[in-house]
Amino acid sequence: MPEPTDATVGEELKAAVGPLSELIEALPEDLGRQALTHPSWVDNRSTSYERLALLGDSVLGLAVASELFARFSEQDSGRLTKILNQSVSGSSCAEVGRALGVPEQLRESAPADTGAGIPVEVLIGAERPLPEITEALIGACFLAHGFEPTASAVAAAFGPQIEFAARTRVDFKSALQELLARRGARISYEVIGEAGPPHDRTFEVAAMLDGEQVGRGEGRSKKLAEQAAAEEAFERLGG
Repeated sequence: MPEPTDATVGEELKAAVGPLSELIEALPEDLGRQALTHPSWVDNRSTSYERLALLGDSVLGLAVASELFARFSEQDSGRLTKILNQSVSGSSCAEVGRALGVPEQLRESAPADTGAGIPVEVLIGAERPLPEITEALIGACFLAHGFEPTASAVAAAFGPQIEFAARTRVDFKSALQELLARRGARISYEVIGEAGPPHDRTFEVAAMLDGEQVGRGEGRSKKLAEQAAAEEAFERLGG
């Protein structure tokens, strides 16, 4: 079976988000508006999408974890954790958000004059708002429709992401480099330990960011240890 490509995932997402899109369309007006309101547009941050995003993040995690538990009975907890983290990562949420039409919805809901707030086009091009708004919409669906309908729709919407994560191993060094490049930061790797005879060596590597250790990994080669350290750093830094 050929490996899925980003284009394949995108095509599958357009079909997969249907049930979740229907729940979003059926949201009460006040919840829908709050899920699409940036905190810089309002005087009271509690009326923005932030609280809903906090809730939606937990609903998303539980919905996908439940799906993984049922679907991959042969996988151990470590592998399931990796699939989960990749499936619900910020980039995955952003892809689902684009398939749901979140950028267009944000444009429609933005106030005509944001005043001192961040312009909508800047938000759409920024790193964090899109995944956070996607989570906020999930949180709003949970409040309006309950967990079971929302979890079912979320599992379907993130299904292509789950399949992609289950079939592929992420190049975490490249993913981490891309994540940090958007923040103007650089990562370095240091060998902090070696053990075993020359023919059976194990390396321990630390991923360093501004002099601080943000990840650690072990492997039978320096490259494998760096990948393990990058994976831990990627998850810790919000990838």
